[in-house]
Amino acid sequence: MSEIKTPISDYDFHMPEELIAQFPAKKRGESKLLVTRPDGTLEDKEFSDINYIVAKNSFMVINTTKVMKARILGSKDTGGQVEILVLEKLTDNTCVAITKGKVKLGTVVNVGKHHAVVKEILEDSSRVVEFDITVSEAMELYGHMPLPPYIRRGDAESDAERYQTVYSKDDGSVAAPTAGLHFTPKILDKLKKKGIPILEISLSIGIGTFRPVKVDFLEDHEMHTEKYFISEEVAAEINKFKSEGKKLVAVGTTAVRALESATEDNGVKAGYGETNLFIKPGYKFKMVDELVTNFHLPKSTLFVLVSELAGRERMIEAYNHAKKNKYRFFSYGDAMYIK
Repeated sequence: MSEIKTPISDYDFHMPEELIAQFPAKKRGESKLLVTRPDGTLEDKEFSDINYIVAKNSFMVINTTKVMKARILGSKDTGGQVEILVLEKLTDNTCVAITKGKVKLGTVVNVGKHHAVVKEILEDSSRVVEFDITVSEAMELYGHMPLPPYIRRGDAESDAERYQTVYSKDDGSVAAPTAGLHFTPKILDKLKKKGIPILEISLSIGIGTFRPVKVDFLEDHEMHTEKYFISEEVAAEINKFKSEGKKLVAVGTTAVRALESATEDNGVKAGYGETNLFIKPGYKFKMVDELVTNFHLPKSTLFVLVSELAGRERMIEAYNHAKKNKYRFFSYGDAMYIK
């Protein structure tokens, strides 16, 4: 028997360009929130209403990763422009990076008063780049926030704050866990006062989060790998709450992938790990019950993930509702709560 494959076209939809948010809401926490319930009903809310929507027998898990100022602009001696996007630090002075511009082995890139040299070209065409200062110093001095490609503008000074969650602390991502961008200290405080525990894990988001599925069938897509960490204390609390029948509300698809990857027969396992988990048709969720998320790109692994959690038809209906009601989409856009 031949394997039945799932066409990526099943997860395609028309995306009006004008609904792709180019800037965040004027104030953090003032986005819209579309609540979708298991019976298919949809409710238009404000994100600040979330403390009323989360049930008392729930707890939340957030991703505390911090976005690095990973986009560094420079030039060659010939004057050719080069962009270095730091993906991962290898040593104090070296990193794995994606480069734009004609960059060969040994190319020297001038960055302000400093320089970087391409030391190695890897199989996936990324580069090992060595700076004459530490990578952290290079990003601090010359780095820009790595806004996603559908935000068609350069980064502004305000992006250093707004493309970062208020609880970010674990350095290492080149993209924000965007569902978390809506939370303010006041919203978090209201949830805690209601008795909703908020637990912290970390998953470093790589450039693969922006990569569309380029194959015709989901089964042929090779998922990118990302690193995560769950402490002993948090793993114990998650397992305790789940054993008590509490619902786990994941904030963002990154939290979902980390939690589902770390879950074994006896619950969440603590420690460092790597995940290339692709949640697609046939997947059975082991840990996550509900999800706070942003609206995702058509034909993306993230839209497939939310469709698997909520049901594809339900998600298509919710997205159509969001488009009709002028919700703002993607990283700086509005949010959805999948009950």
